[in-house]
Amino acid sequence: MAAVTGLVTAAKYLTIVPLPWRGGVGGEALGRSTPWFPVVGLAIGLGLAVIDRGLSWVFPPILGALLTLTAWKVATGGLHLDGLADSLDGLMGRDPQDRLRIMRDSRIGAFGALGLILFLLLALTALAELPADARWRVLVTSPAIGRAAPPLLAMVFAPAGPGEGAAFMTSVSPWSAAAAVACAGLVAGIGLGRVGLAALLVGLGGALALGWFLAHRLGGLTGDTLGAAVELTELSVLLTTVARVHLSGWHA
Repeated sequence: MAAVTGLVTAAKYLTIVPLPWRGGVGGEALGRSTPWFPVVGLAIGLGLAVIDRGLSWVFPPILGALLTLTAWKVATGGLHLDGLADSLDGLMGRDPQDRLRIMRDSRIGAFGALGLILFLLLALTALAELPADARWRVLVTSPAIGRAAPPLLAMVFAPAGPGEGAAFMTSVSPWSAAAAVACAGLVAGIGLGRVGLAALLVGLGGALALGWFLAHRLGGLTGDTLGAAVELTELSVLLTTVARVHLSGWHA
C-alpha cells in the first residue's frame, strides 16, 4: 500500500494526469515518494515516444518535434519550466534575500523569458536532429533521468529557507535518492546503452554543478531550483545523444 501511495503521489505532482486519489502531495509526502520519480518519468517518456511516432507519419521532422516537445511540457503542467524561469530571474537580485524575493514573485522577468525561449529552442533543435531510432529512445529515457536530479540534489545541498521545497528536501532519505538514481541508470542503460550511461553522468553532473552555483547564490536550494535542475538534466541527455550521433553516428 505504501508503494502505491508513493507512486500515485509522485504521479499527481509530476504530471497533469487526473488520479482518483485523496492523498496529499505536500513536501514531506513528496519527499518520501522520490524513488518513484524516475518511474513516472519513464511513463511520461513512453507516452511521448508513442505520440512522436504518430506525429512522424503526419508531419515533417521539425513540426513533429515541436508538437512532441509541446506535449512533453504540457504533460507536466510546465512545472519545471516555471522553476527554471524563476531561478533565472532570481539571479538578477543583489543578494540572496533579494534573489529569493524575486523568485517568489509570480511574474516572469526578461531574463527568465529569454532563458525559456533559448532553452526550448535548444530542446527543439536537438530533438529534430535525432534519427528516428535514437529519438524515441531519448524521449523514453530523458524524463526518467531528469527526475532523478531532485532527490540527488536534496542529499547534497541544504534548503534555502522554510517552505514546501525545504519540506521536500528534508524528507528525502539517502535510500530514496540512491533508489531514484539507480532506477534512472537502469532506464538509461536499457534505453540508450553506453550513450545513456554517458548522458546520465553528464546530466546529473550538470545538475550538481547547477545546484552548487545556485546554492552559492541563494544560500541553499528551493523548489524552483530543483525544477530547473530537472529541465537542465533532460536537456543534457538530449544534447549528449545528439553529440554522439553527430560525431560517430548512432550506436546505442
